[in-house]
Amino acid sequence: MVSGRRSDECEACGAPYGRWIASLGMALCGTCELAGPGHPVREPVLVGELLAGVTAAVTFAARSGKAVPDTRRPSTATCDGCGAGAEWHRTVRGRWIMIEPGALAARGVPAGRRWRIAGDGTAVNLGPAVPSDTCRISHFDVCPARPAPVGAPVLLALWRGHARRGA
Repeated sequence: MVSGRRSDECEACGAPYGRWIASLGMALCGTCELAGPGHPVREPVLVGELLAGVTAAVTFAARSGKAVPDTRRPSTATCDGCGAGAEWHRTVRGRWIMIEPGALAARGVPAGRRWRIAGDGTAVNLGPAVPSDTCRISHFDVCPARPAPVGAPVLLALWRGHARRGA
């Protein structure tokens, strides 16, 4: 397909009439094209914040006598709200997040809710990254103890699946 020509649908969200973007190698609608890296939704992670999180973890471990958890091995857990199984991962900002098992096609997950687990076990929010790959999602986005997700059929289907198992 020649650059700028119309496609049947946007490869990111499925909207009709995507426009071929040669630099990305995919057809996108106007909304998805604007959600690319040229229009960041969140600020970059600062090294100082990352170091502050690591320092806090090491200080806690030294004072409490407990070892710092190994972030390369996720700790499996059961959600207190719904009883579903998930994995705890440390984020780049030093917080912990429950991640659902398994990967999803990123095109069905809204920007800002896409996560990737780095080689060291750290959970990284992909933000508005180009949705041509797979990603993971937070359990908190599909936990039936919370309100149903709006505007994301994939997340709503997972939410309903958890609700059926918990009932």
